[in-house]
Amino acid sequence: MTELKPGSTIGILGGGQLGRMLSVAASRLGYRCHVYEPGASPAADVAHAVTNAPYEDEAALRAFAEGVDVITYEFENVPTAALDLLESIRPIRPNRGALAVSQDRLTEKDFLAGIGLRTAPYRNVETETDLPAALAELGAPAILKTRRMGYDGKGQIRFKDAESRDWTGAPSVLEGFVEFSAEISVIVARGADGQVSAFDPGLNVHREGILRTTTVPCGLSQSLLTDAVLIAARIVNALDYVGVMGVELFVTREGLIVNEIAPRVHNSGHWTQAGCAVDQFEQHIRAVAGLPLGDGQRYADVEMENLIGDDIDRIPDLLKQPRTQIHLYGKGDARPGRKMGHVNRVL
Repeated sequence: MTELKPGSTIGILGGGQLGRMLSVAASRLGYRCHVYEPGASPAADVAHAVTNAPYEDEAALRAFAEGVDVITYEFENVPTAALDLLESIRPIRPNRGALAVSQDRLTEKDFLAGIGLRTAPYRNVETETDLPAALAELGAPAILKTRRMGYDGKGQIRFKDAESRDWTGAPSVLEGFVEFSAEISVIVARGADGQVSAFDPGLNVHREGILRTTTVPCGLSQSLLTDAVLIAARIVNALDYVGVMGVELFVTREGLIVNEIAPRVHNSGHWTQAGCAVDQFEQHIRAVAGLPLGDGQRYADVEMENLIGDDIDRIPDLLKQPRTQIHLYGKGDARPGRKMGHVNRVL
């Protein structure tokens, strides 16, 4: 793969906060970013160009693709038909195979199991009539997750007992209960030349299905952290992946279990902005542009905290705190559950 020269344009599908931060990272390397976003776009404030059109608009998609040198994404639920058209014009990195795996929870779990990795026990639940048998096999508690489009706790129903009969209304996966002591995530990158580099695993704390904090170092044994990095490397190599991926893992008595993967830069990797010379956003741009991966070695201990909803009202106080880096996403209304920004505290 030929390295993109400075001045080239990187197309980004999705114009949320991840696209915003990717655009900033790309600009430091001399690249321009063109964002394609059907809705409101926090990335529009910093991107070189923005196409605001639905994914069904073939003319807009074609013009977008013809105006960029490579296409990446900050949002994995892009319709297949749009991807087919785009890929006929420009390369998409990470590749379509990785996107297909991550777009469907059942496909993702089958893939992980197929390469020898452990996941929570699971059953496919295509229709409501499949649910009782799945609950009978896995037992309760359990959690029903829609196979597509779920994130930040959306599209999920928790069952406290096997008599539950609630239904999401969409093809889903029922996951059995996993007793875990912690959740960690690995932000891993793979370059076009096959080089793999991982940032230090971070300790995640969630509330109401939304990530609240990620802390590094995570306080776990070095042998376990090495295992986590090796698991992440196995996944990106199996997918012939190019770019940054987030891999979430449960820490259990029996070892590590893969919770889920995200084929993009990831919320739990924001700490790298304050803890590493090359953060996850620059690492992703380097990979998709065909550049050598950067040095992701951590030089500081960091806690990342998401600012969700009314947390934005704390900004005056946060501005006074020492060793605190503030990232606001330029969003309007501070609705409950909406990520408005994050702060990185150097510990």
